[in-house]
Amino acid sequence: MPRMSDDSRLDPVVDAVLASSRALVAVSARSIAGVTGVTLPQYRMLVVLHAAPSNLSQLARALDVAPSTAMRMADRLVAAGLVTRTVPPENRRETRLEITAAGGQAIRRVNARRRRDLKAVLSRIAPDQRPQLAAAMSAFAQAAEELWKGISSKAP
Repeated sequence: MPRMSDDSRLDPVVDAVLASSRALVAVSARSIAGVTGVTLPQYRMLVVLHAAPSNLSQLARALDVAPSTAMRMADRLVAAGLVTRTVPPENRRETRLEITAAGGQAIRRVNARRRRDLKAVLSRIAPDQRPQLAAAMSAFAQAAEELWKGISSKAP
């Protein structure tokens, strides 16, 4: 009998994670829909800025987007009152971006709705299966963190 390759043994796991990721993206999209006029990429920017103020170049790198894309996203968030833009006196060539109180409140609203929706989904899973799910999701998050440093540490 031919031996299955490691890649083919991973296929059912990949399929299960893909199905789960679609559900998690739906939870994310639902939670962000509660913040008027903020897109998922803009929300990611708010999360990064929630961790620490940043200049445009650092922000673009953290989000893995072109600086011009980061600038357009920041412009929209500034116009919405969720981010402030300042020029530090010690470096007039740099633009500093920082989340506002309203931006922080938007993150808290998104997280509250996300937690509520996740609890609703998780309540449909048998209680005896929840510890296995928690262990598997923790292992997945740890593997992603190791592969892409900082992927989960920036999320509030």
